[in-house]
Amino acid sequence: KVEFVCEAAPQEASLQPLTWTGGPGAGTGNVPDKNLLVVTVATKETDGFRRFLRSAKHFNYSVKVLGQGLKWEGGDYMSAPGGGQKVRLLKAALDQMKDEDQIILFIDSYDVIFASDPRELLKKFKQAKHKVVFSSESLIWPDRHLEDKHPHVREGNRFLGSGGFMGFLPNIKEMISNWTGADSDSDQLFFTRIYTDPAKRKSINITLDSKCRLFQNLHGALDEVVLKFEDGRVRARNVLYDTLPVIVHGNGPTKINYLGNYIPNIWTFEGGCSVCDENLRPLESEHPLVMVGVFIQQPTPFVTVFFERLLQLQYPKNRLKLFIYNQVKRETKIISWCNIKNIEPEEEMDAPSARNLLFELCRRDEGCDYVFSLDVEVVLKNDKTLKILIEQNLPMIAPMITRSGRLWSNFWGALSADGYYARSEDYVDIVQERRVGVWNVPYVSSVFLVGGSLLRSDLSDPELFSSDVLDPDMAFCHHVRRKVCDGATRQSLGSGVFMFVTNMHTFGRILSTENYQTTRLHNDLWQIFENPVDWQERYIHQNYTLIMKDKLIEMPCPDVYWFPLFTNVACDHLVEEMEHHGKWSGGGNVDKRIQGGYENVPTIDIHMNQISFDKEWRKLLMEYVAPITEKMYPGYYTQALFDLAFVVRYKPDEQPSLRPHHDASTFTINIALNQVGLDYQGGGCRFLRYNCSVTAPRKGWALMHPGRLTHYHEGLPTTAGVRYIAVSFVDP
Repeated sequence: KVEFVCEAAPQEASLQPLTWTGGPGAGTGNVPDKNLLVVTVATKETDGFRRFLRSAKHFNYSVKVLGQGLKWEGGDYMSAPGGGQKVRLLKAALDQMKDEDQIILFIDSYDVIFASDPRELLKKFKQAKHKVVFSSESLIWPDRHLEDKHPHVREGNRFLGSGGFMGFLPNIKEMISNWTGADSDSDQLFFTRIYTDPAKRKSINITLDSKCRLFQNLHGALDEVVLKFEDGRVRARNVLYDTLPVIVHGNGPTKINYLGNYIPNIWTFEGGCSVCDENLRPLESEHPLVMVGVFIQQPTPFVTVFFERLLQLQYPKNRLKLFIYNQVKRETKIISWCNIKNIEPEEEMDAPSARNLLFELCRRDEGCDYVFSLDVEVVLKNDKTLKILIEQNLPMIAPMITRSGRLWSNFWGALSADGYYARSEDYVDIVQERRVGVWNVPYVSSVFLVGGSLLRSDLSDPELFSSDVLDPDMAFCHHVRRKVCDGATRQSLGSGVFMFVTNMHTFGRILSTENYQTTRLHNDLWQIFENPVDWQERYIHQNYTLIMKDKLIEMPCPDVYWFPLFTNVACDHLVEEMEHHGKWSGGGNVDKRIQGGYENVPTIDIHMNQISFDKEWRKLLMEYVAPITEKMYPGYYTQALFDLAFVVRYKPDEQPSLRPHHDASTFTINIALNQVGLDYQGGGCRFLRYNCSVTAPRKGWALMHPGRLTHYHEGLPTTAGVRYIAVSFVDP
């Protein structure tokens, strides 16, 4: 049982301590667990502080928290020396303690987790054979001039880290008895000067945990620390010294990073995620009000499909408000929800300002519960995404999305020392969904949900996306990682708001916008290389993947195969592209477009290479036609080469039919691009040798037949309207 006890604050110290009293434990040697007290300073309850308490509770540590509710005066020591307020609070608290056998563990809490229990900690402390043990670092800070004064060690880190130390009460009292500094002075410098003074070091009996047996500081040591999974338990292992530290401290810019997703036993191979279903928010009655921000910053394929999917979100539309930022000068579809803002290119607002404005609109609206920010290149396949994110009940969470066929995703697993991308050891497993859960990460982008109450409190800064050196997404995450402000001081507490990404469901992917050209009528047709999955969903018939399994291939005539290939959209776009191009051939025998310049059986047509679609067409043949060819014509393997691929137009007053002929191909593909009876009358194809005709071609279906010798055929007359077909002579 864990009990929180609020104690009266000593008037002279202005303290509001909070004591967490755990069970006594079994003890270790002559140092019982009950003699150990963890003391920390936390003026505000942050995500990092809650994580710290969770780990302490897991191992049954007794914790006293100093400074809760007080104004932080210790400076922004993320970027400059500070932290003296911690020493002042500790000194005042220790003055109230009298038990000389008491062992004090003084550590930071916003970026610290316990990896093991008090017994192991006390055992390792006893083995250190000193009265006070400090954590160690490989980097010296903040005064490099003190480097030479640090004692040399035989092996391990040489420099002191003030974020964690433990020792007997009398020795720690002696160590801090001379503290007279200001709250904004450097605690690190204060303790370093004591340690580098030989007389004081000996008198107090101080040593460093040089091999990280008790404390692991991560700054400058990220490459040394890996996860260790063993018997349903997770530890951090220092591979340089082969030690298992009890306390992990994400000091400096490193933070805990991915380690806190596992330690202590948050995620294991045996049980998966142990906390992912905790504190969920059920959506059974009234749904929260969500401001949906859509950002179109560059030409992007499949924009129409994006808005179609947005409309399909399973969420009450009367609980959604829409904000659209569009910097592309072309028509965009506006959804008929409650629009709060629609920013067009003419307004000349930059992206950071637009994203800041969305957050500000939510702050001003007391009814705004969440902001759901969504870049237009996000392919949101899961129509329950918004509900899933809200139900997780976290301050800021993103659905994991990836780029098809690549390890790129919308989150970072870790940060480098300079605050940029670093791959964590679990990144690939998370992206490939070999590890499933809800992950605390240092960066998300493209799509995320953030709470309105959070925007009105810890993230109240109106310029979260603004930076002179960082892109908006990086600037935002940088601010989120640091912008837990202490009341009116608006100073960073070095903790920040936690960002999460979940891969517990499949949400979608992100488009590639590289090489996207906007010079054509239907630019998405050319995306078969850059975004093949989205191209297939848009343009390949929905039943295509069922062809082999469900035997959707028909044989209307001997050795003539008929199967669904194109969607209606594909057919329409290809026809409209050809008509937009407009350079139809004259239908004469002289044709300079082909080798030799003479066409024996001419048609009114436009070649694929005239619209620069020949490479895309060959890709289509290889991906979607070749597998069927090899199935239907056993032993034949096509290279999908062609001399001619074109769209033919048949009109009663232009060229209604085509005389009997052989094709200059091993096999021919003939795709109906519009619908008989609706767009035209008549038409079809007759195979003379078999006296067999296909007179009702289905839109989007392909006829595949041998080209030479056996399948002498003709195009039947189109009697009304306009008929379009796409033809390819394959393997000439």
